[in-house]
Amino acid sequence: MDKKDKRYKQYIQILKEELVPAMGCTEPIAIAYAAARARAVLGTMPERLLVEVSGNIIKNVKSVVVPHTGGLRGIQAAAAAGAAAGDADAELEVISNVSEKQVEEINKYLRKTEITVNHVVTGRVFDLAVTAYSGNDEAYVRIVDYHTNIVCERKNSEILFEKEIEDVKDSGLTDRSKLTVEGIVEFADIVDLDEVKETLERQIKYNMAIAEEGLAGDYGANIGSTLMLGHEYSLNFVMRAYAAAGSDARMNGCELPVVINSGSGNQGITASVPVIVYARGRNKTNDELLRALCVSNLVTIHIKSGIGRLSAYCGAVSAGCGAGAGLAYLQGKGKDGVIHTVINAIAIDSGIVCDGAKASCAAKIASAVDAGLMGLAMYNRGNLFFGGDGLVKQGVEKTIETVGRLARFGMKETDEEIIRLMMEE
Repeated sequence: MDKKDKRYKQYIQILKEELVPAMGCTEPIAIAYAAARARAVLGTMPERLLVEVSGNIIKNVKSVVVPHTGGLRGIQAAAAAGAAAGDADAELEVISNVSEKQVEEINKYLRKTEITVNHVVTGRVFDLAVTAYSGNDEAYVRIVDYHTNIVCERKNSEILFEKEIEDVKDSGLTDRSKLTVEGIVEFADIVDLDEVKETLERQIKYNMAIAEEGLAGDYGANIGSTLMLGHEYSLNFVMRAYAAAGSDARMNGCELPVVINSGSGNQGITASVPVIVYARGRNKTNDELLRALCVSNLVTIHIKSGIGRLSAYCGAVSAGCGAGAGLAYLQGKGKDGVIHTVINAIAIDSGIVCDGAKASCAAKIASAVDAGLMGLAMYNRGNLFFGGDGLVKQGVEKTIETVGRLARFGMKETDEEIIRLMMEE
């Protein structure tokens, strides 16, 4: 690849599209965003709300704390936060500037307002709509496929905004099919860092801040600090601990933003924090770190693109592979090292299922990072998994494609059963 290659600009654009800030777990925040938009369209505070969501939205909102709500959890809390105090123009930072007074208003609004939640089956994994009512007026906002993709805004019978719901995955975004592991490494080698520095340095700043907060505080099951205890001088443990701690904090109400990857803060943390910790621990230059983050983030996006935004396949697995790839690059292993680290990591832990956003995500992140580290360690010792070893195919791209098929199609029934089990009282 050179800078005249069409893919060069595409890779830069993909990083800018995916690595954006978000406050809190992205599925409840998407609900809050839709509710804030519905309130804005309605033109007044809603007297009641109807929230219609696909099963995967239920799965990823049910158990997670919504930030700036005083510890509230669930769909009604997310909708109340957006309607009562959300900034309708702030997308995934919709409730990032809520004041203490507004927290009280959110809680009061939730207590007094009828908020009905319906599970809808539309054939789309990511689908949510909020209808806000006041007197004889109503406003409707629908988001499909990814967290900020509003496809309809309507007030009463007047359609204010509407766009076609496309069949292609990640509609409206730069074509992810142009990503390859080899192309990603070539891009990282030549990229003009000034074109990605702002995006990546924001990721470093935000994601390390929440990781440090997770280690310092008491969040969820405290996976990060548990891993760190007695292993403060083992870099492999420290990398896993920092990544897990970021999720500890994020899943349990920490009011710090993260820079996400593939629509997920947990994936953004997993893809970036181990690489940052290693670079600092081994005195790598900032330029070396930024190039390695290009690799870790783009490999994560590449693997996740075939899987889909939401699935029964744990997204941390993809990000753990991405982290391993970034570490291989940072160690100077080149294309061959990155490729085989990804293949090895995929072979190790592709069986982890996603049962929604909650405290145990931090433990899954620790396992995913460990798989990335093991995949790299195997390569460094000349040990590899080869085509025919389970899901491993001949070549990294075929292996990634196979994982995408497994997650998107093979695990569809698994996903439906997970959702049924989680909805049982």
